[in-house]
Amino acid sequence: MALCCIRLSRGFGSYRANRLPKSSYLKSHKPFRALSFSSVAQKWDTDQKGLPSAHSTKPNQDGSDWGRQKGTFQGRWGLTIAGAAAFTGIAGFYLGSQARPHGPSVSIAPLSTAPLENCEPAKFDLSISNLRDAAAEFEEIIGKSNVLTDKDAMEAYAGSDWSSYSPKQGEKPSIVLSPSTTEHVSRIMKVCHRRRIPLTSYSGGTSLEGHFTPTRGGVCLNFQEMDQILSIHRDDLDVHVQAGVEWELLNEELAKDGLFFPPDPGPGALIGGMVGTGCSGTNAFHYGTMREWVVSLTVVLADGTIIKTRQRPRKSSAGYDLTKLFIGSEGTLGVVTEATLKLTVKPKNERVAVASFGSIHEAADCVATLVKEGVGLTAVELLDDVQMKCVNDSGSTNRVWKQAPTLFFKFAGSPGAVDEQIQITKRMAQEARSQSFEFAQSSEEAAELWEARKYALWSITAMKKDPSDLVWTTDVAVPISQLANIIQQTKDDIEQSGLLGGIVGHVGDGNFHVMMVYNDQSRAKAEKLVHDMVNRAIKMEGTITGEHGIGIIKRDYLPNEVGSHTVDTMRKLKQALDPLLLLNCDKIFRQNSPSDTTRR
Repeated sequence: MALCCIRLSRGFGSYRANRLPKSSYLKSHKPFRALSFSSVAQKWDTDQKGLPSAHSTKPNQDGSDWGRQKGTFQGRWGLTIAGAAAFTGIAGFYLGSQARPHGPSVSIAPLSTAPLENCEPAKFDLSISNLRDAAAEFEEIIGKSNVLTDKDAMEAYAGSDWSSYSPKQGEKPSIVLSPSTTEHVSRIMKVCHRRRIPLTSYSGGTSLEGHFTPTRGGVCLNFQEMDQILSIHRDDLDVHVQAGVEWELLNEELAKDGLFFPPDPGPGALIGGMVGTGCSGTNAFHYGTMREWVVSLTVVLADGTIIKTRQRPRKSSAGYDLTKLFIGSEGTLGVVTEATLKLTVKPKNERVAVASFGSIHEAADCVATLVKEGVGLTAVELLDDVQMKCVNDSGSTNRVWKQAPTLFFKFAGSPGAVDEQIQITKRMAQEARSQSFEFAQSSEEAAELWEARKYALWSITAMKKDPSDLVWTTDVAVPISQLANIIQQTKDDIEQSGLLGGIVGHVGDGNFHVMMVYNDQSRAKAEKLVHDMVNRAIKMEGTITGEHGIGIIKRDYLPNEVGSHTVDTMRKLKQALDPLLLLNCDKIFRQNSPSDTTRR
């Protein structure tokens, strides 16, 4: 069939050429398209060893030979088509009868998507002998001291006290590896690919939805040794780092040059995990999320292939945007080993203000007004009355706070502009019936005022009364007009459940978190509360997660938000880049039908 297409294109191009004006310019200059058609046709003619064609046979000056040549051409052309069709049919039948490759099934007419019911289970080799031989290869790559197989390490890298997902029996790694270069990662992944060993990446371990739990066992890649700042391009305002760099330490280094990397998730997060979840933080209202601050990525694919998604320009329209594809993919499509990040100038003058309100609705009304009026805030955060009480009871800060819904504001700019913004914010807060308004006069006071927001998660963690108590932290995001309603309805649910739970919100962009203390006996209550909150967000045209990511906990809600065909398309992308389904198994969406107990 390809031969037919080439000949038809050549014939059509030739016919069009005969109709062009015979100017001297056209005789001596062919357009690029005509040159392309001509070169392809000439090669085809040569390969046919003298088969006559409209290009290889020259008509007489008056065109008298054209009819005779046309008849000869059509007769032989028909034989060519018939032969090509017969060959194509025989070849297609033969190839179709052969054994299909491992991995997801391929239908006779392949689909653009991968519906769950069409997917075959992944085939791993976790036999003791295979893992033992793999460990020996890993020791040759990164040294024996960087290969852990002891029981304590396996437990430590299976989950965390703050993750809402508790690992089940067998959901822990068999081997923990600590590479220090991209080349190390590539060689490790080639071994895993050849031996069919699943692999999970581990950055700072701060993820909250079960992102790094190795549900199929296998290898855990610990990136804490890949912590180098490789280069800072001060004039270009970007930095090249390894995936194990901690964002807070990065900003300490950048501050020496008056520079700043805005995304600010929880303390301890590393760049690799921040890329994987597409994180944000308190600065997202003004600066945007992680997606806006990544220039390019170095990624190791499932078979060990190393790719760089693009160069260092601030913009490019060259091909697919693979950088954005890997951001938020949670290590399911490839392993990020290095990143080039955008920077900005660190604000020279930054101030903080705090206002308390009588209700969630009053606080939300204040935020909505500030957003609509375009007041230049760099951050606006909400802690509800329960969360403020936890801050007081935990002793996380050096002051006692009013136990009421409280907004925390950040301002940046010239001293005059910041003073004006503070006065506008104070007036609008008073119009929304604020009970108090306080702003910092110095950087020390600003740090003190912001401490309550900074230590929100740790303050509710301190409320655990028993070693068996756990903390469930999750988030959703909705249009700002719906924010007050969903927060109040969620607070009502928490109160009715009898659980201790606080609300923390990046309310400037409609994103809020629920943090609850629960145990095995009350887990069902916590699950129902989260279920109702997530479904409520979807009905309000929101999202099931604003910044935490999907992990395991939220994967069955994703089709409700984006549609089953969209999820099937994501699954198809996964199969294309990771055909053996080795990378961070079972995250974002299901790989196999939940009806089969041997699958996840």
